[in-house]
Amino acid sequence: MHNLRGMMDRIRALLTVIEEGSVNRAAVRLRITQPALSRQMQALEAEIGGKLLERETSGVKPTGLGHALVKSMRPLVSACDSALADLRRQARGERSELRIGYLISAAQSVLTPALARLRQSHPDLKLKLHDMSPREQIDGLRAGELDVALIGQEGLVAATEFHSARLCSPGVCVAVADSDALASRPSITLKELKGRDFIGVDEDQMPGRNRWMTALCKTAGFKPRFAVTVDGITHVLSQVVSESAVTLLPDYFVQTTHPGVTFVPVSDPDARWDFIVLWQKGRASVSTRALVDALKSVTTRQGVKKAAVPRNREPVRPRVSR
Repeated sequence: MHNLRGMMDRIRALLTVIEEGSVNRAAVRLRITQPALSRQMQALEAEIGGKLLERETSGVKPTGLGHALVKSMRPLVSACDSALADLRRQARGERSELRIGYLISAAQSVLTPALARLRQSHPDLKLKLHDMSPREQIDGLRAGELDVALIGQEGLVAATEFHSARLCSPGVCVAVADSDALASRPSITLKELKGRDFIGVDEDQMPGRNRWMTALCKTAGFKPRFAVTVDGITHVLSQVVSESAVTLLPDYFVQTTHPGVTFVPVSDPDARWDFIVLWQKGRASVSTRALVDALKSVTTRQGVKKAAVPRNREPVRPRVSR
């Protein structure tokens, strides 16, 4: 690492010499002595294995090898300097970009209004939004590819690895086929689902979702029977129709539509689904803290415990993918 840093310093010095066309002027600009700069140039030529500079009466000019080094190394030096500047800004709690993973099914009710608030306080902030499954969000955080994950109950499996905050605990609804007798009910209890087939979700994509459903059903005195386990909520809802089975979801799904499916609220007061936000450990950037605060403010203002849109209003129709 020390040798690499020394070579990068010598390459930067060479670029300065070539820009100035003079070792003396470059030494003044770099605030070092001319002999010290000359030794750096000699050391760099020894490391590269050839002459990089030619002395002329008017100063110094790059050789063919020097031109080749400038062409190949200038972009690398620029990228390195840019990366270091960005890291220093992050160390000071500043970021010019925020990478956010989210569940599309929750975006309209929570993320969209929070981002509107964030835009007011950080108008120049670049946002990169990624519609991801819970597993993809967790993997993105672990890989350092996301700064923030707006995730559901599934995020609890990784909550100890990151900073986390529970935004709200909305109620629960059951997804049933339109032809099901329960579809006409204004609400149901969990006990009424005893003996029904459930559709589960692949644990690799939604870790903990099936365990959450099992725990809820146990509070009602039974263990759910998962007839089918599929990948993703869209496939779950399709199986609800084709298998005449049921599944449990956070009750903001009451705001959505899916062909052949009705979402019926569950009336059990303890039936809840945690909606949480995860973000990277360490010193959080100002923009990260602002987004988390905006999310908390939105969910507190909405009092998100039941579906945010009254049932007598025209429902919004976001794309249900996860």
